[in-house]
Amino acid sequence: MIVKTNGVELDVTEAGEGPLVVLAHGFPELAYSWRHQIPALAGAGYHVVAPDQRGYGRSSRPEPVEAYDVHQLTTDLLGVLDALGEERAVFVGHDWGSIVASNQVVLHPERVTALVNMSVPFIPRSQIAPTTAFRNLFGDNFFYMLYFQEPGRADAELNGDPARTMRRLLAARMSGDGGLPDPAMFANDGRGFIDRIAEPSGLPGWLTQAELDHYIAEFTRTGFTGGLNWYRNLDRNWETTAAYAGATVPVPSLFIGGTLDPVIMMSPPAAAHPSLSDHRGDVLIEGAGHWVQQEAPAAVNDALIGFLNDLHLRSS
Repeated sequence: MIVKTNGVELDVTEAGEGPLVVLAHGFPELAYSWRHQIPALAGAGYHVVAPDQRGYGRSSRPEPVEAYDVHQLTTDLLGVLDALGEERAVFVGHDWGSIVASNQVVLHPERVTALVNMSVPFIPRSQIAPTTAFRNLFGDNFFYMLYFQEPGRADAELNGDPARTMRRLLAARMSGDGGLPDPAMFANDGRGFIDRIAEPSGLPGWLTQAELDHYIAEFTRTGFTGGLNWYRNLDRNWETTAAYAGATVPVPSLFIGGTLDPVIMMSPPAAAHPSLSDHRGDVLIEGAGHWVQQEAPAAVNDALIGFLNDLHLRSS
């Protein structure tokens, strides 16, 4: 279905009946990234919606960078609730979608029943601007979030060969033993981001050629600039949420991640625990990487459905 809200049109995949669950994808993904969760959750008695968020897929791609700040992204998802006549929903987010879901709780807690963060845990507002923190941490070394900040270069690299971009991001192993990032990823040697990721020898067992081709076709049509613009609002998001410093999560929460995901090495889920008032646990799936809901759908579905059922959302 198409939801017109907040000045954009969102292409939303919908299934099932029951308590509402919103699935928010990350970068560079689509509602399609939840293809294994949508039927499972619907079959378990939940009303599931998964939008292509602004900048992605069949949804609107506004041109201004500031159109992708967290206030716009959270308001978009509230528009989906409004279109369905729903006051509240469980928000499930992966990667950047996890950040949007977290901010939904901070900015609009009255609309959130529960929160599930995947791959990226709830991250309290930092004391300094994110890009300043990254520069302090990485110095002159390469870090992809800083590389993404300036419009143009990253766009040209990722858009130049979408098949190469998606193949390397989804199919290549980007971590070393134990999930630690390859040090070569940070070398200040003039390479771009995708240049640093080795070409995979084949597809992993969880990803078919048809599934990869779906991503390639969509990003060939749309490019990656919309998603990159989310990163270009990191400091803007920080500046415009000063009033929410120290905010906590007052609703039940769950974290799901893969043990080989390098992101959770940088942002360990346990660091979020002091900010979570009713945390129901961290589910770490052995052998899974960053694309956890696609890599280990059965384990993710079991964790999600168990969490949702424990909330007693459904009427008996």
